[in-house]
Amino acid sequence: MSRSAPALRPYLPEDAPLLAAIFVASITELTSDDYSEAQQEAWAMTADDEDAFGRRLAGQLTLIASLLGSPVGFASLKGTDHIDMLYVHPGAAGQGVGAALCDALEKIAGARGAKALTVDASDTALDFFRKRGYAAERRNSVTINDEWLANTTMKKTLDGAAAPGGHA
Repeated sequence: MSRSAPALRPYLPEDAPLLAAIFVASITELTSDDYSEAQQEAWAMTADDEDAFGRRLAGQLTLIASLLGSPVGFASLKGTDHIDMLYVHPGAAGQGVGAALCDALEKIAGARGAKALTVDASDTALDFFRKRGYAAERRNSVTINDEWLANTTMKKTLDGAAAPGGHA
């Protein structure tokens, strides 16, 4: 079966409502093995204020992935070296959307001089990032809308980050 690669484009302000919907669907449909319903609801509520959600995306380098012309995922780079958000619609999960977004952010971060990239990965996303070469650094507990959620800060050294001779 041949699959077309997702098309990537920059975030536009009018994308906020659709990306908020992808964010909520991703949380509510893909994280139930790792988080309670109350935790999922608290997490998903962070997109209820679409204006604030849009400002967060606009304040970072945010890419949108589309399949067959429809946006199905997005990712954002905070500063030069931190993946802040990476969400894929459940209907597009497993089709290379997350990988394409992550590849692009890794290339952009490297081009901007980052030696490594970090992410605070949800328990659901741990294996995704581990398979991409990210290593767990520490566990975190964060409070979102009065619910405690765990995540893991992970780090990946980017290609070309080591100087000749093997010294970083």
